[in-house]
Amino acid sequence: MRIKSIRFFLFSAALGILAYTSWRCTSTLADDTRMPDVIDYNFHIRPILSDRCFKCHGPDANKREANLRLDTPEGAYAAFKDNAKAHAIVPGNPEASELMARITAKDTSQRMPPMKSNLTLSPHEIELLEKWIEQGAKYKPHWAFIAPKSPEIPEADAAWVRNPIDHFTYAKMKEKGLSPSDEADKERLLKRVCFDLTGLPPSLEMQDRFLKDTSPKAYEKIVDELLANKHYGEKMATYWLDVARYADSHGYQDDGLRTMWPWRDWVIHAFNSNYSYAKFLTWQLAGDLIPNATKEMLLATGFNRNHKITQEGGVIDEEYRVEYVNDRTSTFGKAFLALTFECSKCHDHKYDPISQKDYYSTFAFFNQVPEKGLFGTIDASFADPPNIKITSQEVSSILKFINKRDTAAVEVMVMKDSSNWRPTYVLNRGNYDAHGEPVGVGIPKSILPFSPQKYGKNRLGLAKWLVDDQNPLTSRVFVNRVWFQFFGRGIVKTLGDFGMQGELPTHPELLDWLAVDFKSHHWNIKRLVKQIVTSATYRQSSSITSAHLKVDPDNVYLSHAPRLRIPAENVRDHVLASADILNPEIGGPSIKPYQPKGIWEVASSGRGSLMTYVQDHQQDLYRRGMYVFIKRTVPPPSMLIFDASNRDQCEVQRGRTNTPLQALVMMNDPHVSESSRVLASTMAKLKLPVDEVLSQVFRKIVCRTPQAKELAILKKYLEAEQLEFQRQPKKIRQLMKVGEYQKNQALDNAFTAALMQTIQMIYNMEETLMRV
Repeated sequence: MRIKSIRFFLFSAALGILAYTSWRCTSTLADDTRMPDVIDYNFHIRPILSDRCFKCHGPDANKREANLRLDTPEGAYAAFKDNAKAHAIVPGNPEASELMARITAKDTSQRMPPMKSNLTLSPHEIELLEKWIEQGAKYKPHWAFIAPKSPEIPEADAAWVRNPIDHFTYAKMKEKGLSPSDEADKERLLKRVCFDLTGLPPSLEMQDRFLKDTSPKAYEKIVDELLANKHYGEKMATYWLDVARYADSHGYQDDGLRTMWPWRDWVIHAFNSNYSYAKFLTWQLAGDLIPNATKEMLLATGFNRNHKITQEGGVIDEEYRVEYVNDRTSTFGKAFLALTFECSKCHDHKYDPISQKDYYSTFAFFNQVPEKGLFGTIDASFADPPNIKITSQEVSSILKFINKRDTAAVEVMVMKDSSNWRPTYVLNRGNYDAHGEPVGVGIPKSILPFSPQKYGKNRLGLAKWLVDDQNPLTSRVFVNRVWFQFFGRGIVKTLGDFGMQGELPTHPELLDWLAVDFKSHHWNIKRLVKQIVTSATYRQSSSITSAHLKVDPDNVYLSHAPRLRIPAENVRDHVLASADILNPEIGGPSIKPYQPKGIWEVASSGRGSLMTYVQDHQQDLYRRGMYVFIKRTVPPPSMLIFDASNRDQCEVQRGRTNTPLQALVMMNDPHVSESSRVLASTMAKLKLPVDEVLSQVFRKIVCRTPQAKELAILKKYLEAEQLEFQRQPKKIRQLMKVGEYQKNQALDNAFTAALMQTIQMIYNMEETLMRV
């Protein structure tokens, strides 16, 4: 690792100031205190009651005070036990409602919420409650549990809108006193859509072609080209690998090797082939139960077996077997329903209508696998059963999407139910051996009643229930996740929680329209993606005005495009691709690139093939970030610094941090330095004028033409570095040794070394790793 000279920081800072577009992130939204004409329980009242009242007067019977429930109309309207003439809420009569008397009481000993809670109600919130009671105090089921219906598309500025999405966003902007931004310039728009759809930068050829194409369909043609690109499947799959908690090791202390990469190949194939979401989820949940199931359907069920598995001797077999089923149950709830099922493992859910019995009724679907808590050894050459073998013959015929490099059969863990039905019990306090009452299969009735006669008493029936047209969650949850991938924020901000404690949708009508439209067009994922990226909303500039910051500092109402750092895997991809050394191979086993020495060894249990880190070489060093080997106990450090998941459990939203360590990775990571060296040598070989060399390099990395000021700064830095290397030629050879990619010693001169330093500085620019 090298620490760059002070000039690096000065020049990098100068470039950063020029390239930086003013923006900021805050945690609060400007208050909207306008009184709605009609008060809606879900969007105006329940958030107030949930935050201030439900802790003492909600669904948790153990913490309920005064025997009063405010989360149900029966509880709120009922007469008090100690005073039959008193009611918390009297619909249509705020004066007779004890709730209003208590929240407006002058006497602090009588006022609610109590002083000790440190909770208060604003005057606006009190007015909302009063008007709601005046209008009849009508309760509704939780908004997410009401099946979506396609709303009327609002009117909008015909000159701006491009598809129905824009009608909804435009209406919300106008409601908030905002107006949309201009369309982004073609260079920035191309970079944005390329990274969003493939995770890779546009080539110079694509940049030139798009800039020259002045036809009205120029952008749509690029979108179609990217959707057809083989790397589209990789980009979409990367997010799903987080959801599915995919990893290359088992986890726990020993953390031995597992082979699930053929399932990853299938996910890429499914997205590239545009499998409908209904098919995508059905095969993963229950491909083994489909009549005449194919090998591909069986492989898809590996989704359910991606959880951690122990390999440590002395464990209690049943304890860990139950833990695996718990993982599958919680993953099902979060991945497909965006509900926190895990909160009901030990007791009834404290906020959502999911009882402990509901949890174990869902658990029963996944409790039929003939598996053990501990099977085999840390270096077992076979997968834990149930499993399937994938042969070279099958890869050349029925499973052509699998990138299998050798002739040995590959074993992958899959799902298969036992021939004998295993009974399921409510586990008291969640303890594996504390059997309570027996339960059958089922799902919380509050979502959509589950009928075994209608759907079937197994995981296939569960999948049919998910894609039932009346299921209120499945389509909403998925379109919200896809929306998040392109805007950095879901219409429902809490991607993994559509329950009572989750955020309300910012554009509820748009969410419902998208959900219904998605289902009515056969759950077509590519169509949904194209709708989003061709909308005027997506195509806006990311420039921010003072009006935007004042009214909507978090850009909740989408009056400009968001500025988002590209995902951790794509940071690596971008560097390798811009240097023209990326290995574009699709699928196959995971690879081990450069990594600091000793990291695995320090965290190892001292046994097994993953005890020490053995780096790969040649073309495997230059594969995409999604193929980097993930050992759960020691995830890839450079990717973890950029907020990658450690894949311990189902994760639907990564954290987003901004730390100096990220800059240190871009300054010192061997793959960044090596890419800088290779690109510098390639450009030096062309013997072009310096301005043209710097312009091409800038376009490859930042994906736009540099401004004259930026070019001048780069040239000045290059000249200063070249002079320094001419004074100290010994530094050239040391600098140019980095990495294993082929070297050309004839180009080891002061100019190439200085160009390498300049390129690495460009990689470290803020704009390089942003899609703006």
